[in-house]
Amino acid sequence: MVFAPGDKSGNEHEEAKLQNASKQIVHTAIQQAVKQLSQENQQKTKGTNSSISLQLERGELTKKHEKK
Repeated sequence: MVFAPGDKSGNEHEEAKLQNASKQIVHTAIQQAVKQLSQENQQKTKGTNSSISLQLERGELTKKHEKK
């Protein structure tokens, strides 16, 4: 088969489609991972702040703890 310059054979076209789909899958996976990490970090920070608040309310923090 002879193709004009710039034309893609059926296989090359399919491969390009697969590469684009693969890139999109990887991009989506990365976005989801970043979102999940961000949410987990927010929860950890929120949990730490809540724990400190409870300790303060109970008077459990001492100067030793506050220096950390």
